[in-house]
Amino acid sequence: MNDQLEAQSRARWTVMQLLPALESGGVERGTIEIAAALIAAGHRAIVVSGGGRMVAELEALGALHITLPIGKKSLSSLKYIPVLRQLILTHQVDILHLRSRLPAWLGYLAWKTLETESRPRLVTTVHGPYTPNFYSAVMVKGERVIAVSDMIVAYIRAHYPRVPAARITRIYRGVDPVLYAPDYQPDARWLAAWQAQFPELAGKWVITLPGRITRWKGQLDLLTVMQRLRAQEMPVHALIVGGAHPRKQHFLQEIEQKIQAMGLQSAVTLTGQRGDLKNIMAMSDVVLSLSTEAEAFGRVSLEALSLGKPVLGYAHGGVGEQLAAMYPAGAVPLGDVSKVVEKLNAWYHEGAPPVAAARPFALAAMQAQTLAVYAQLLAAPRSS
Repeated sequence: MNDQLEAQSRARWTVMQLLPALESGGVERGTIEIAAALIAAGHRAIVVSGGGRMVAELEALGALHITLPIGKKSLSSLKYIPVLRQLILTHQVDILHLRSRLPAWLGYLAWKTLETESRPRLVTTVHGPYTPNFYSAVMVKGERVIAVSDMIVAYIRAHYPRVPAARITRIYRGVDPVLYAPDYQPDARWLAAWQAQFPELAGKWVITLPGRITRWKGQLDLLTVMQRLRAQEMPVHALIVGGAHPRKQHFLQEIEQKIQAMGLQSAVTLTGQRGDLKNIMAMSDVVLSLSTEAEAFGRVSLEALSLGKPVLGYAHGGVGEQLAAMYPAGAVPLGDVSKVVEKLNAWYHEGAPPVAAARPFALAAMQAQTLAVYAQLLAAPRSS
């Protein structure tokens, strides 16, 4: 087997990844990161998606993007099964990597129609705790199944017990410790523009809650925290950084109404969607993760920790795993708003504990481990 693995590592692979679109998000970022690792290792990277603003970044790496609306939830999407089948054959794909449920079904059904010896090897990544049902089960049909955290491994074992443990590989997402380094500082031009746009932050202790506007991301818990901190006369200001989907406008309005009702107009700022979260976190005193539903991994909290920023978060899911490994001082029981207030008060007056220098969730490790899964699968015998 070692000889086979060595031969596979020298061979040039063609890897095709499928996902709905390349607009933004952790799945999309991971797709590009794996494409980058493949190209750096001399392989071919193909991504099939409905397109989006991240396509240019992907293509700049030297990857091929094929635009196909495989994320549209409609029976008409079934017509793309033979299209995908032909793409697999035309490009002589060695690995088919499925990352999202609807594209995964289309890709899986295309894959199944091929003769066994003509099929690429099949990899799936479970990025979240999907509702366990027939539709979601496609994400564990890979010959190798990647789970993005121990939480997701437990989810697979609990809901899909027929998946052999040997087929599951836990690979944490990662960030580049050079891009997200503790000494990172935004440039002077950005800083001047930021200060001009948000003058209310001057002289304040800034806590930031990143995340799209949706109820489970914890924005309402943050408002309760702020009300209590302000009652203690702390010069604190909170940033809620994230946009609201059109379907979430009613919740955004609820947040705005509560800010008014709680008298927090001068203490809480809704920034909307931003493309400079790294800079915002670098200028913050504390970054929060108050998601009431467990994050499968939680890339943003890891980015903040890698910047050396104290992260205070509910200790469950992937964020709980990160805090246990990198910053146990920031772990708070799920929903314990009083504990959040207590810790923030202590950190303001006494200083937050420093973030450990170790970086156990590195991008290079994620890339190497994923390519190792590909190599091992290519070297393994096919099942009928």
